[in-house]
Amino acid sequence: MVTEQRVRFLVVGAGVSGLSFAGKLKSEDYLVLERESEIGGYCRTVHQDGFVWDYSGHFFHFKHPELERELVSRMSDEVLRVEKSAKIYWDGTWIDFPFQKNIHQLPKEDFIDCLVDLRQRTESSSLDFKSMLYSKFGVSIAEKFLIPYNEKLYATDLSALDVDAMGRFFPYADENEIIANFRASDNRSYNSTFTYPRGGAIQYVHALAQQVDSSRIRLNEELLSLSLKDRVAETTQGKYRYDYLVSSMPFPRLMELASIPYSPEVYSWNKVLVFNLGFDQKGPSDIHWSYFPQKDVSFYRVGFYDNIFGDDRMSLYVEVGFDRAVELSPEVIAEYRSRVLRDLGQVGLVHGHRLLSEHHVVLDPAYVHITQSSRDEVEKKREWLKACGVYSMGRYGGWTYCSIEDNMLEARDLASMFCSLDSL
Repeated sequence: MVTEQRVRFLVVGAGVSGLSFAGKLKSEDYLVLERESEIGGYCRTVHQDGFVWDYSGHFFHFKHPELERELVSRMSDEVLRVEKSAKIYWDGTWIDFPFQKNIHQLPKEDFIDCLVDLRQRTESSSLDFKSMLYSKFGVSIAEKFLIPYNEKLYATDLSALDVDAMGRFFPYADENEIIANFRASDNRSYNSTFTYPRGGAIQYVHALAQQVDSSRIRLNEELLSLSLKDRVAETTQGKYRYDYLVSSMPFPRLMELASIPYSPEVYSWNKVLVFNLGFDQKGPSDIHWSYFPQKDVSFYRVGFYDNIFGDDRMSLYVEVGFDRAVELSPEVIAEYRSRVLRDLGQVGLVHGHRLLSEHHVVLDPAYVHITQSSRDEVEKKREWLKACGVYSMGRYGGWTYCSIEDNMLEARDLASMFCSLDSL
């Protein structure tokens, strides 16, 4: 017979959100469950053959400098501050990102197409992401870069996405800003300056974990079912009767485990296959990450760890997007590995380089497909879950698009709410 353990706060997921929440609780009556063998979620880091790679590119940009200072103060690792250099591969060369503000760097005919269509665009109240791109930027800017790139990233028809699917992270620019950029370059964005520890993104996770009692983190323990009525969670290791459950797992999965009726067709997402590759010599030295809208190039983005660290060997992350229905079997991954290496040569990043070390990981889910239907259902279901003592948070728990800092702040605000209730 399995005995139940009583706990006030049961936290599901030892990633950024779960650790941020647990670390700010005043109560010591909590447990953090993590199905993997280590903490960190998608912010885990791989150290291999002298290379440092994350599960994917996680470069940190903070709107709240006090939060950054707090985390960095707990690190012994050097934290690098970098002025971003982002490029777009175009016709055998590179132009600056974002595309819409740098059309003057395109070949003459492409530039004329973009400029004329920008001036002749038909603005309207867009109902979806794809229509918004045509309305804001015209046919050529939309079809040369914004649509093909984002279709590669999201692996879906952009007309299915909400008009505000990327929120503050989309690099909007009006006609006057685009034209002004022809003379005086201003490509600033929310992540123009970013920080990155020499030991990888996991150092931020370790900084968060310093505020959490390590004996209260249960690794290799997965949530199997949830009884909302009884407030009992069953895991691979036992049962827990909780007062409050705080989850950062993907929202549809939480509803399945809690036996909540929902509309599966409302929830969609992509998968991303990430190849981390280490070579014996440098590639380009002035790019931190780059974008590839071309249909004949397998990847949509490539990042350069070596240009952040100042290393003398090229160290890349390479991202390939897939529809969630695609099964990424070992055979499919091997096929895409070959395609990625071939395409790195095709775009001139690999030329006479020798591959020294490699690693890959599948992110599933990676980017959620935000629609008006998903927004409406998630909002209603989350409010209903709160009445049952269940709080779903984070990028996947909130089924949204947000930054790592956003996750930290949301989790801390939730913990502060409970602390305030306790003080009443």
